[in-house]
Amino acid sequence: MTTDSQLRGHLHELIRGGHAHVTFDDAIAELPASLRGTRPESLPYSPWELVEHIRIAQRDILDYALARTPDEYTSIEWPKGYWPKSPAPSSAKAWDDAIAAVRADREEMERLVQDADLFAKLPAATEGHTVLRQALLLADHNAYHVGELVAVRRLLGAWR
Repeated sequence: MTTDSQLRGHLHELIRGGHAHVTFDDAIAELPASLRGTRPESLPYSPWELVEHIRIAQRDILDYALARTPDEYTSIEWPKGYWPKSPAPSSAKAWDDAIAAVRADREEMERLVQDADLFAKLPAATEGHTVLRQALLLADHNAYHVGELVAVRRLLGAWR
């Protein structure tokens, strides 16, 4: 195995999660629908808000990495644009669609990590940002909020 393929393999594992923390899929598994929009007394967000925030931010990170020119990428309003407007999903379908989008976008980042020049400056970047940076950012951001999902579930009495 070459150094390049080792790095790509490690990135793939990091994006998937599961080594130093639970995976996204573990964090959302078997969460009762009745708790998806519930904010614990001591925290300002619900499971839905965290899932939707992960989805929005992950898509933004990916869009930035995939843009071929600066004009192809539009920044989301910080921080308001990165969070849902409601603490609860509008329907079970909205929840399921958000979960599916998180998984699909994660897989798209994994394909990008597999195929792209990890160290080349991104075409839409005004700074020296690379696919490697975006992959690490995505994994770091997701791990942080997956941990928060677990904490919210514990406070709601809905964790193992």
